[in-house]
Amino acid sequence: MATHPGTDVTAHGAQAEARPVLAIAHRGDPFHHPENTLASFRSAADAGADAVELDVRLTRDDVPVVLHDAGLKRIWGHDRALRELTLAEVTELCEGSIPTLRQALAATFPKLTLIDLPDPDIATAREAVAAVREDGSMGRVRYCGDPAALRTVREHDPGADIALTWKLPTPIRRSLLADIAPSWLNLRFGLVDRKLVERAHERGYLVGAWTADTRRTMRRLIGLGVDAVTSNRVAVLRQEIDQLGGRPGDLLQG
Repeated sequence: MATHPGTDVTAHGAQAEARPVLAIAHRGDPFHHPENTLASFRSAADAGADAVELDVRLTRDDVPVVLHDAGLKRIWGHDRALRELTLAEVTELCEGSIPTLRQALAATFPKLTLIDLPDPDIATAREAVAAVREDGSMGRVRYCGDPAALRTVREHDPGADIALTWKLPTPIRRSLLADIAPSWLNLRFGLVDRKLVERAHERGYLVGAWTADTRRTMRRLIGLGVDAVTSNRVAVLRQEIDQLGGRPGDLLQG
């Protein structure tokens, strides 16, 4: 029988004592630099991000690069699919603006880095895990994204830190939780309420919420006791967390 996050599930880990709320920069600092670029990641770090979230896809020659969309049109103006292009072709078309995962990990060091795998693609997940391992960044990487991709991550790295991304108001299957064994539940912010957070914590899960860009939503989530908030406006989020002393649950829900 399926269950909602945090209700009647087997926990992967134990909830630690109260800790600061993490400020996670969504694709870097996209209000100031193009998303998922080295400049965006560095700007997010300068703005006070505790962690940086980035998206990974593969080129035609199976190099993991940092790009959210399947194609280059929205951000880079080229109506080409990434999977049709080699790394060299992508570099030429976009003038080096799309980093490889290894370059991105260097830019985010030593910050916690969330690798979002947006598609259920086994090859992308496998290559991302390999790149992280080769870089020696296992201890500061957390994976999120499509559940099928996260299954592959778990298969290739039994010790991986995983945040199970969930977008729908439907229960999470017990079998999915068992297969992926997440330490975090990474939830769309509209799904989060106090009861869910409390039950998740009781069962050993940490709770992250995405993507909150207004101060009101940030304050609500912090007040509900979440452990992390992801935002496109990480400098604003940093201010809101710091005003509360960085502790979850210190703000009454308005």
